[in-house]
Amino acid sequence: MKIGFIGLGIMGRPMAKNLIKAGHDLVVLDMNKAAVEELTAAGASSASTPAEVAGQTDLIITMLPNSPHVKTVALGENGLIESAASGKTLIDMSSIAPGASQEVEAALAEKGMEMLDAPVSGGEPKAIDGTIAVMVGGKKEVFDKYKDVLDAMAGSVVYVGKIGAGNTTKLCNQVVVALNIAAVSEAMVLAKKAGVDPDLVYQAIRGGLAGSTVMDAKAPMMMDRNFKPGFRIDLHIKDMTNALETSRAVGVPLPLAAQAMEIMQAIKQDGCGVEDHSSIVKFYEKLANIEVTRKA
Repeated sequence: MKIGFIGLGIMGRPMAKNLIKAGHDLVVLDMNKAAVEELTAAGASSASTPAEVAGQTDLIITMLPNSPHVKTVALGENGLIESAASGKTLIDMSSIAPGASQEVEAALAEKGMEMLDAPVSGGEPKAIDGTIAVMVGGKKEVFDKYKDVLDAMAGSVVYVGKIGAGNTTKLCNQVVVALNIAAVSEAMVLAKKAGVDPDLVYQAIRGGLAGSTVMDAKAPMMMDRNFKPGFRIDLHIKDMTNALETSRAVGVPLPLAAQAMEIMQAIKQDGCGVEDHSSIVKFYEKLANIEVTRKA
């Protein structure tokens, strides 16, 4: 299948490569020329505008930072909407506000174009090995038509409801992830300050009820002082902003999520915004005046 792919960042680039590996013909677009060159070297072709991408393909996938970027690509000047037509579909895999997904879908629908919101979870490692989790909102028949395409990038693809439901599900995911990282951080700092090797604490509790995918991914990073971004603090702040705004819109208090947001805002001010969200541990380390490391 010939697929347009717009957005070749930390996640989008390996996702696009997995589509090529699965045998799809890609037309790519990104502001980063090096990323485009990397994909064209892998066999993709390139375009200069979203409208041009949509003009060459019937399925377009976007993987962009936030709601305004998706709106601009889809509905702005030289956007997808200028080449929108019946039979074309946008799958937006960005993590954005559910209301923004609904707004874009309604505008494209007036031109006969379908849309799914299909944000992902798993970070760069899972994007590379093709095991991300995808949560999809939109018409069930459109989901069924393109599930095989999503499967080529993912280990789990789940249909969760009407348009916007995908991003609502992703916001729930991000709340759980943020609070898990904060809990792991608290525990690791407690262990270190109390004189117990954090690595031994991690090994002891990871197989019990406290164990989680988040703990297995982030505790080793904390102890190794490896904060290379699989998912940046800045992006998690963006997601938590969308989660809190959505919670207010539907009348659901999120007190723990709000606290996690303040923790991330604090470490952003310490220059950690571009680091992996495992650097949440630095907030607790600063309070306790200790650094979480493996015992020498």
